[in-house]
Amino acid sequence: MLGFRIVGRDSRSGARAAVLDTPHGSIHTPVFMPVGTAGAVKGLLPELLRRTGTEVILANTYHLLVRPGVEVIEAVGGLHQFMAWDGPILTDSGGYQVLSLARLTRIDNCGVEFSSHVDGSRIFLEPKTAIMTQVRLGADIIMCLDQCPAADAPSEDAYQAVERTIRWAQACKAVQLRPGQLLFGIIQGGTDQQLRARSAEATVQIGFDGYALGGLGIGEGHAAMVRTVGQTTRLLPEDRPRYLMGVGTPLDILAAVMTGIDMFDCVLPTRNGRNGYAFTANGPVRIRNSIHACDRNPLEAGCDCYACVNYTRAAIRHYFNVGEMLGPILLSIHNIRFYQRLMAKIRSSILDGSFSDWAQEKMQAFTTYQSSAYRQD
Repeated sequence: MLGFRIVGRDSRSGARAAVLDTPHGSIHTPVFMPVGTAGAVKGLLPELLRRTGTEVILANTYHLLVRPGVEVIEAVGGLHQFMAWDGPILTDSGGYQVLSLARLTRIDNCGVEFSSHVDGSRIFLEPKTAIMTQVRLGADIIMCLDQCPAADAPSEDAYQAVERTIRWAQACKAVQLRPGQLLFGIIQGGTDQQLRARSAEATVQIGFDGYALGGLGIGEGHAAMVRTVGQTTRLLPEDRPRYLMGVGTPLDILAAVMTGIDMFDCVLPTRNGRNGYAFTANGPVRIRNSIHACDRNPLEAGCDCYACVNYTRAAIRHYFNVGEMLGPILLSIHNIRFYQRLMAKIRSSILDGSFSDWAQEKMQAFTTYQSSAYRQD
């Protein structure tokens, strides 16, 4: 491992600030990773992502296997070259697609067979293939293959998913990585404390460069998610990064940071941006509303993103109403910058000792518009 250095802690919670070194640069945590599922963060140039404060982005193994194929990406020099992104990249293994594409999968103890959502062709993903594909892509952070059950899965199914995830983690650990690449194990178990403990204990015993919590943020609710994360992080090594996969809203992130989580990813900033919802410190702005028709204000006063510096709400509303692609791009830029400003404030407040008081105040504000305002449609 190139290095994970804790540089600051909050005295009243589990929050910590750290630096994770990778071959393509250092990641300052707590960190938010925009999602570039198919090799691009939708609509955004790498230069624009850099300007939002983004240090690391996420791509997806299953989707890149389907199109364009790992051979194509290898032929042009690897995923960094393909994406024109010179910073760190984390690749998800495809385990979440076991859930999201459940109707197209057949799973057993050896792995998962997908019927491609594009053309129906068969794709068999087992632990060795999942890791070797990510190695060939050239990812900096590689995720083990896991089984993510539904939030309402029967207890027997949740138990079986944990046991398979452990079995697959052992197989993933046996695969040789390239120098500098990091391998993260994934902990499953839904909201069942005993299953989470079983998964965490076995995964830590195998030994990984970092540990991820999967299977949360999929319908269990905020309170159950926070409780589960808090119970699980206490079982993980202090000297390794902790990653909460697929989460979430600003409230979710602040609550999880307080338990000791270091890394986050979520589609909300870009997906909601494409649907006309802007994140602001004062709650969501629904840019299509007629109240913004002649509004000369930026999306958020004091925001330094490209959209807020250069465009009015009136202009952005117009772009949405006429189907101009610039509208979703501008809101995506703003939303990612909102998240990165939030993460920067989290880091600085941990370092200067003000995190707990500031976080409690922000969480009260975020709670007022958590439920429906930032929907994931």
